[in-house]
Amino acid sequence: LKFVHDKVREAAYNLIPDNDKKQFHYDLGKALYSSCDGKDVEDAIFLPIASQINHGKEWILKDNEFSIAIAELNMKAGEKALDGCDHKTAYSYLGAALSLLPNDHWRKHYDLSLRLNFLMAGAAKSCCQYDEAEQILRGISGRTRCFEDKLPSYFLLSQIFQAQGKVVDAYNTCSFVLLQLGETIPDSVTPEAAKTMVEDTLKMYEEVYDDDWLERKMEDETMRTVVKFYGAITFLAFLSRSRYTAICFICKAVQLSLQNGACVYTPLSLLQLMGFAMEDKHAANLYHIAKNALSLLERFDVGGDQISGVFMNFYGRIAWHHEPFQVCGDNLRRGFESGLSSGSNLGFHCAFHVIKTAIISGEKLDSLLKEIDYYLHLLKTYKSELMKNALLISRETVSALIDKGEATSIEAKVFNNSSQEPVFFHQAYRAFWSGYTVRCHHYFEKCSQLSGQYVQFNPFVLKFYHGLNSLDVLKKKKSHTTRYKEVVRDAISAMKDAAANSEWNFMNKLRLLEAEQQHLTRHHWRAIDLYDASIQSAKKSGFIHEQGLACEKAGLYFKNKDSNNEKALEYFKQALECYEEWGSKMKVDFIKKKMDGLNMYVV
Repeated sequence: LKFVHDKVREAAYNLIPDNDKKQFHYDLGKALYSSCDGKDVEDAIFLPIASQINHGKEWILKDNEFSIAIAELNMKAGEKALDGCDHKTAYSYLGAALSLLPNDHWRKHYDLSLRLNFLMAGAAKSCCQYDEAEQILRGISGRTRCFEDKLPSYFLLSQIFQAQGKVVDAYNTCSFVLLQLGETIPDSVTPEAAKTMVEDTLKMYEEVYDDDWLERKMEDETMRTVVKFYGAITFLAFLSRSRYTAICFICKAVQLSLQNGACVYTPLSLLQLMGFAMEDKHAANLYHIAKNALSLLERFDVGGDQISGVFMNFYGRIAWHHEPFQVCGDNLRRGFESGLSSGSNLGFHCAFHVIKTAIISGEKLDSLLKEIDYYLHLLKTYKSELMKNALLISRETVSALIDKGEATSIEAKVFNNSSQEPVFFHQAYRAFWSGYTVRCHHYFEKCSQLSGQYVQFNPFVLKFYHGLNSLDVLKKKKSHTTRYKEVVRDAISAMKDAAANSEWNFMNKLRLLEAEQQHLTRHHWRAIDLYDASIQSAKKSGFIHEQGLACEKAGLYFKNKDSNNEKALEYFKQALECYEEWGSKMKVDFIKKKMDGLNMYVV
């Protein structure tokens, strides 16, 4: 549907001869530009002016002074498009601006050339033109007048490498910059040294953090750059070096902020440190520090790339100690959207944590499968290898939970590097829900042996399933049970600590472990009370899969120990409803078989 005035305008435009239309657009743009030149106009006006005047590139280039002015106009239009996360439009305007610069623009217009080339590289990266972006950045590096002018380009180059899965290249880039800035890069860091650094940094925080420190700002630009690169290399070191090297880097970043005042990169640095520290210490005080770090964001103009990093670290690694898994998942999705719109690599790291959190909180499996496929589609669209392997492994798990992968699996190459914890976790998790107790124990043991603890995945959830699986083994084994008993004791102790901070996330898990333990020791009435408590707690928290699991375990208890088939059938029916809602055909079929065996005995 077109309105009359649209048709009138179209008819008038068609009266212009085709050969004259380019001149028409150029004259219109030039008239608009002349009327706005030197005046305080809204930024939005730059886009239509630039789009019109760009039709006359051949005339613009005849006047060097005017050519520079229109290049600056296009740069402003490109920046406006970037502010609106319209990367393709920005790429077009910035490309037009570069084409208008004279051959000697680096010599005569250095600041403009530096700014424009950097913006163009960023837009190219966001449009997945990685080779072009890298070429532009290397061109900048060869023409800058000082090392400080190269720093933004080096940082963006490391992000480009990371997006392509070239983690070692990204790490080496950040390492080179930090060395040039006078920092030291250790070849390796021992667990003892890392632990000492964390303790010293936390002690410094307690001594320094007060109203006076909050009022201080890090004034030294070079120091701010050091903190920024330490934040970047921390994650890269975790992936390509070791957890302890990563801890070393982030401790240095936080110490610089504590000694010299906060900057825009301080909140993320503090959250990265808290994420590591919480693996070794009680959560309450460190959670308080993390909340303080979040409050620091209000002091700075934080971009989308920072937001996604902050959300990834806080909601993916810290907040679950106190806040519901579902809340963490929702905020991680916000972090993903923020990162995606800003062109940040960290958006896809948030996606990994979204799926990890969704799996352990029992989100509906069919929706979860679609969400994983959406992320994989975006990775393909953005030509990024970032987190692809982790998402494919997660997809295999969800597919297995639905129907053992019979109708929901896809053909995709997963690099099962035996040193990667995600592989061990997912193998153990699949084995648990499939009832393969020996295989489950094998992979959980591998997972727990990495650095002596669980690293990437929620350690309490891992201990819960490891403990529950060990109880299943103990019900069958008559000898060689020492290790399994140790796992159970450790799991129950860990759940008590975790539930003290978050009943929502962990009370149902504690009660189910205790119920199974009472089952093992034949304390009948206590076991029944604990099964029911676990069921109610899981239902209250919305963990439909673990509600079903508690019902299943209660049903098996009555079937095997009490021979109360009617009561067992009652619990199995509840488990069936839960597993149907969860979307696990595999578990539905399992429960139906159990029920079929009981129906013949129940009148």
